[in-house]
Amino acid sequence: MPDLWLEFSKVALAHLLAVASPGPDFAIVLRQSLAHGRRAGIWTSAGVGTAILLHVTYSLLGLGWLIRSSEGAFSVLKYAGAAYIAWLGLQSLRSKPRVAGDAAAGSPAEGPTRGSAFATGFLTNALNPKVALFFISLFVMLVDPRTPKLVQAGYGVWMSLATIGWFCLVSVTFTQEDVRRKFLRHGHWIDRVMGVVFLAFAASLAFASLG
Repeated sequence: MPDLWLEFSKVALAHLLAVASPGPDFAIVLRQSLAHGRRAGIWTSAGVGTAILLHVTYSLLGLGWLIRSSEGAFSVLKYAGAAYIAWLGLQSLRSKPRVAGDAAAGSPAEGPTRGSAFATGFLTNALNPKVALFFISLFVMLVDPRTPKLVQAGYGVWMSLATIGWFCLVSVTFTQEDVRRKFLRHGHWIDRVMGVVFLAFAASLAFASLG
């Protein structure tokens, strides 16, 4: 039986380094938080974290090998992800100037619904082939095959909750009143910059390879 605490420490550290690095997940939570307020940012964060359970599930079921070894399956995933993130980018580029009085933080009347914000976060993470390969590799390289599946599932639950916690912190940080007030002055330009960032991420995914 492997040392489960040592194994968990390695998994948690690898995940921490990955989730803290800038990527589409960070970009979408940041945009949702700045553009639509804290509630949208938190629900988007919940979607991102919940999508991790999807990656963990197919890794535990042994389906990850299909993505890892099949160029065709990987291509379907990467082009779907690239198309979705490119769509987010185009939506951001179309952003129009806001009226400061219409964008008070936490206002229930503004921005996407809870379900829409959750779905945006979920799809951004779920359709990212680089995230898929990360979790497949994580379970192959750091998790001993003798580790009980229930324990491995526990690793997945931890990573999901840690991800939600991290991005909720990002959302809360960037929806402080003074931060949002400054954002609203030039919000549509920041949105457009984020659109360019999303398009760059989409191009990166489109040219990603299994190698």
